[in-house]
Amino acid sequence: MNGADTAWIMVATALVLFMTLPGLALFYGGLVRARNVLSIFMQCFSIAALMSILWLLGGYSVAFGEGNALWGGLGKFGLLGIDADTVSGSIPEVLFFAFQMTFAIITPALFIGAFVERVNFAFVMAFSALWMFLVYAPVTHWIWGGGLMADGGIFGAVGTKDFAGGIVVHETAALAALLLAIMIGPRKHRTTPPHNPGMVAMGAGMLWVGWFGFNGGSLLAADGGAAMAITVTHISAAAASLSWAAWERIKFGRSSLVGIVTGTIAGLASITPASGFVGPLEALLIGTVAGVLCQEAVVLIRERLKIDDTLDVFAVHGVGGIFGTMMIAIFGHGSYLAQFGALVLVGLYTLAVSFVIAKLVALVFPMRVDKEAETNGLDLSTHGERAYDMNS
Repeated sequence: MNGADTAWIMVATALVLFMTLPGLALFYGGLVRARNVLSIFMQCFSIAALMSILWLLGGYSVAFGEGNALWGGLGKFGLLGIDADTVSGSIPEVLFFAFQMTFAIITPALFIGAFVERVNFAFVMAFSALWMFLVYAPVTHWIWGGGLMADGGIFGAVGTKDFAGGIVVHETAALAALLLAIMIGPRKHRTTPPHNPGMVAMGAGMLWVGWFGFNGGSLLAADGGAAMAITVTHISAAAASLSWAAWERIKFGRSSLVGIVTGTIAGLASITPASGFVGPLEALLIGTVAGVLCQEAVVLIRERLKIDDTLDVFAVHGVGGIFGTMMIAIFGHGSYLAQFGALVLVGLYTLAVSFVIAKLVALVFPMRVDKEAETNGLDLSTHGERAYDMNS
């Protein structure tokens, strides 16, 4: 057990949780109408709590157990047999459990952005629980847990490279988001602007800071590799922020606050899979391209395909994560077969299983609230609260 590594991963664990609470909650909350902001907070907090318990009760074991190439098994259920002195690499295994738990929290929290303002809260919770066990945990095992797509797996000696979650986190969450946005259908009022751009910017800033733990902690060590991961993460985020804003100005004659911070997230999502392999100049290129690429993906999804992925989860996280995953091979740090093959297999698996889960859960809990609840807002109709008292 290494004290420096342990101390750093403890900090990184807190930073990744900070990404969801309050980072993602504020980022998403500011983008919706004022009558739905508390529903976003409620979903983020509830998912964080539920995933934490479920990660203990089997999720961690499925992802990082010693089962087989497809499934980690239940040998680590409830952390039985693991105590404060049990080591995973150079850190306590209970800390590795906690660090990976924060990833299991933010991944389903990401996809709620696709169907905000119209989704049934009970459906979100039930779907997220099953999805974590049946999609997120198995895919984690395949790539990070020594399973199907790791080194020596189906792609040969050089397995799939995904440093911090371009496939495991961003592709899986984004494809589930896109699928559910289509299944649930569009909002009644699709053109409503964000109710609080300042809140969006604060949330994005917290995500940017938290991402240092997300990527910098994924090496599980306090060393030069972690320092490089943090550096390239920052460079990509900065480049994508500026390229998004510049592309907006070229197209529309002005750059928006919501636009530049969305570019920040695009740059962060794009560098995530590559952050342990590339250098600063490669990160600069990834971020610069991501700001334009993801912005055009927003146009494609919203305007041409007419899909109401409300907060652009697929265009930003999905396109960004997929782009960054392939850039690993383009820059010569991985195999084209392993990178592309994993994207295809994980994508097909995610879509198929997510569809089945959604259909099964919908038999018990409706996907969508009724028209009156949607009109009045989910804050009041679902949770009996308002974010703002207009009479005070």
